[in-house]
Amino acid sequence: MKRSVAGRLWPGATAVILFGVFAFPVYWMFSTAFKPTSDIVSEDPVWFPTDATWEHFRTAMDASHFWTLVGNSFTVTVSAVGLSLAIALLASFALARMRFKGRRGFVVVFMIAQMAPWEVMTIAIYMIVRDGEMLNSLVPMTLFYTVMVLPFTVLTLRTFVAAVPRELEESAMVDGCTRPQAFLKVIFPLLAPGLMATSLFGFITAWNEFPLVLILNKDAEAQTLPLWLSSFQTVFGDDWGATMAAASLFAVPILLLFLFLQRKAVGGLTSGAVKG
Repeated sequence: MKRSVAGRLWPGATAVILFGVFAFPVYWMFSTAFKPTSDIVSEDPVWFPTDATWEHFRTAMDASHFWTLVGNSFTVTVSAVGLSLAIALLASFALARMRFKGRRGFVVVFMIAQMAPWEVMTIAIYMIVRDGEMLNSLVPMTLFYTVMVLPFTVLTLRTFVAAVPRELEESAMVDGCTRPQAFLKVIFPLLAPGLMATSLFGFITAWNEFPLVLILNKDAEAQTLPLWLSSFQTVFGDDWGATMAAASLFAVPILLLFLFLQRKAVGGLTSGAVKG
């Protein structure tokens, strides 16, 4: 009996410990953002803000070009995710449903592209953008972010498309649907979990990307939030409150998107199980 109880308890205890290890830095970041400066510089750790303040958030949001950079980040990220999903839907359907010469090699190329570090190509990317006279522009950033997340998106959606029974698509075509109509009316609704997972991955990748925008966009009004976040140590010196407030603001969109898409993904799985 003792062994049985221990066997049931240790997985839960391990999960709680791991959750604490990964959640503590996030808690410390948010709590520090609300602490007064006296608590932040105190020699003894202050685990909870003694007098919560919004001053650090006001300091971060009053930084130069803040709202312009917010708009740039959302524009580039949402555009890149939308483009990658549109392209990946067609490519994943072709790889999962159609048989053509070179299909396996095509999949291998996507796998290699997914594993390749993009940092090794920054010089080549810079030369292409410079020769095209597109420096300090959001267009090349959007295109390169799309290419960065496309391999993962295609490979992931290909798995979801392959999991949809062919009989559903064939039944729709027998009922009078064309192949594109069968894809939109039958397969596409069943891809909700895959679309949520890939869009979340693409959003996080494009939202956090730092090296490319640092190299391509020197103009302050053409930059994105990662560069704004990296400049706080220079702008504010040792103002850790403003730095943590800026990091918290930067993390909030990802946290909200994760919570929203997690609920939608579970809803899509449940709906598919009921209809199946």
